[in-house]
Amino acid sequence: MAERLVVIGGDAAGMSAASQARRRRSADDLSIVAFERGRFTSYSACGIPYWVGGLVDDRDDLISRAPAVFRDDYDIDVRTRHEVVDIDLERREVVAVALDEGRREVREPFDQLVYAIGAVPVQPPWATSGVSGVFGVQTLDDGDALHAWLDREPTPKRAVVVGGGYIGVEMAEAMVNRGLAVTLVERGPQPMSTVDPDMGALVTDRLRALGIDIRTGLAVTGLDHSDGVVTAVRTDDEPIPADIVVLGLGIKPNTTLARTAGLPLGPTGGIRVDLRMRVVGRPGVWAAGDCVESVHRVSGQPVHLPLGTHANKQGRVAGINIGGGYATFPGVIGTAVTRVCDLEVARTGLLSTEADAAGFSFVTATVESTNRAGYFPGADFMTIKLLAERGTGRLLGAQIVGRSEAAKRIDPLAVALWNNMTVEEMVGLDLGYAPPYAPVWDPVLIAARKAVDALGVK
Repeated sequence: MAERLVVIGGDAAGMSAASQARRRRSADDLSIVAFERGRFTSYSACGIPYWVGGLVDDRDDLISRAPAVFRDDYDIDVRTRHEVVDIDLERREVVAVALDEGRREVREPFDQLVYAIGAVPVQPPWATSGVSGVFGVQTLDDGDALHAWLDREPTPKRAVVVGGGYIGVEMAEAMVNRGLAVTLVERGPQPMSTVDPDMGALVTDRLRALGIDIRTGLAVTGLDHSDGVVTAVRTDDEPIPADIVVLGLGIKPNTTLARTAGLPLGPTGGIRVDLRMRVVGRPGVWAAGDCVESVHRVSGQPVHLPLGTHANKQGRVAGINIGGGYATFPGVIGTAVTRVCDLEVARTGLLSTEADAAGFSFVTATVESTNRAGYFPGADFMTIKLLAERGTGRLLGAQIVGRSEAAKRIDPLAVALWNNMTVEEMVGLDLGYAPPYAPVWDPVLIAARKAVDALGVK
């Protein structure tokens, strides 16, 4: 009899695990059932703001593989609109309900289980009060609902985005692109706390130049509505009129089901897994994606860094191991990029506050340079900030804010960080040069030189 694999969650991590397991084991040897609460599988959640904002024409362009592809080409029994409500580790079965069939109960036995149900948006009590016109942006179903609301009659005119992280600033731009007047409310001193304050200030200036009304140091306390439809956001200052409210307050691991089943959680709230993505102390149970915690390769500390890049890699590792191979997930350094209109923002490694919290003594170096030779058409400025450890000179983190061709310069910095390079070693990196692509001294190298100076290296 074939061994039975059940996957909970049909997006990046879950379907990567299922696909890798199938590549190594036939349907006669391993039957695979995947439960997905929504209607879609293997899609780009990161692309939702660009579809909502009109830069991507068709929702289906965001879908990498539809459920039918997994069923027909991979022999994976994908069951969409099925929500798993219980995991019984003793009986080795999951309990799901068919959401479009009156919540009909389905019981599915398993030999191997992959828990990959991602993360959920942070939602304060006022956001769950049942008022219409309030949206999180976590799944493609969420994006579908938000897109439909923007297309309704009468067309919304005023948007309030609550929270200024990646999703918040991307959705604020999307609302501007849709022709709405946008207010971004951020409880902290400025948006983009994912970079240091001096770098975040550059992003704030660009958001204001887009016409976005930024309200910082402000907490949302509730909603005003008419006949159950949002009309304003209440704050600890004054109400802000709104026809639509988008939540960008961050996300947390979706581990309610895991906690009930007795799976171990770490200090970040994510599921504890080993390097092979096995749930610690639970034989035959694997977890991957935004629901797990990882180890930061620089600080050595457990972190929850929910990124699609990590989810796909972790799912792949789990699937290889389930399929009889051997693979490990080596940890994370938090490399991420985003775009605000024509401004690109990137980071890798530790921020200054994170380096402090991890106990590092470090210096910072900030430089302004151009993406191309200064005389070449299209040359524009970018700002790069590096953190380097005192004594060793090891790179600890990097941030970039700039325009064309700025963000992807984070990649050589991420490679240097991954390999424990010092900033002195980085000065000698053999990076590509031609006037259309870089100055003779690439901005990465200029920043490394300045970090060496800050360290007092002779």
